[in-house]
Amino acid sequence: MITIAHLSDIHLAPLPPANPLELMNKRLTGYVNWRLRRRSSLTGLGLTALVAHLHAQDVDFAAVTGDLVNLGLPAEIDLALDWLRGIGPAEKVCVSPGNHDAYLPGVLTAVCTAWRDYVSGETLDDHMFPFARRIGEVAVVSCCSAIATPPFFSAGRFDQPQADRLARMLRLLGEGGYFRIVAIHHPPYPGAGTWRSGLWGAPLFREVIADAGAEIVLHGHTHRSTIHAITGPTRNDVPVIGVAAAGTAQHPRPGDDPARYNFFAIDRVDGSWTCTMTEFGFREPGTEVVPLLQVRIY
Repeated sequence: MITIAHLSDIHLAPLPPANPLELMNKRLTGYVNWRLRRRSSLTGLGLTALVAHLHAQDVDFAAVTGDLVNLGLPAEIDLALDWLRGIGPAEKVCVSPGNHDAYLPGVLTAVCTAWRDYVSGETLDDHMFPFARRIGEVAVVSCCSAIATPPFFSAGRFDQPQADRLARMLRLLGEGGYFRIVAIHHPPYPGAGTWRSGLWGAPLFREVIADAGAEIVLHGHTHRSTIHAITGPTRNDVPVIGVAAAGTAQHPRPGDDPARYNFFAIDRVDGSWTCTMTEFGFREPGTEVVPLLQVRIY
């Protein structure tokens, strides 16, 4: 059996000090939003307990689908690297960057340089994404939807070149008999988000999955725990599973779920895949990490 944990939207708190020059751009609106709306809900108070609970599960691998930072400040990027090391060594953890990890032009490059060991793996050419991590008979394929956007935008992009690489990789892994998990920050199912917040190129992503196949798609971004599906080969549905923000407080703002992570137990029995997902997190009111949902995926 292979066990995989999925976390997302860490939003490490509190914000480190920022000098005025660092805020003379899109960060200013993000900083004001943090002070007025997000500071009370993205406190990180539940994150320590959530990570301790995850460690107790002794998972084989952890996939983190982005938004480790808030404003893309250099100090945040360094803090996030320390946090990733606390989750586990790079060979057991990978990151699919989110929009906050590309908050301004140049931030994603700084992030990928600082977190290099966590945002790298097997690739088909010299492009960084998508990359694959193979854990036994399971392959986690990490995509990147992170782009810098104007103020009041949080959208992501999935373009044709990345689609072509992803399709080739998924076909090769499928031919090799792997259980393929695709990780991306922005949700790719129809109707997810608005033009300002959704995934530009989501139909292209869905075309790749419908043609090349995958067993599960994991995402973050919405700060909600959700299960959707998109069409796979032979019209079999591929589960698309979102997880609540790990950095959210036990008592979040309206519209968000309390801090959670998902735990997948994957095995092959008599030539067929089995996969059970258990959602762990906080139930309101409460301060203990508890199992909230268990569902058989395969």
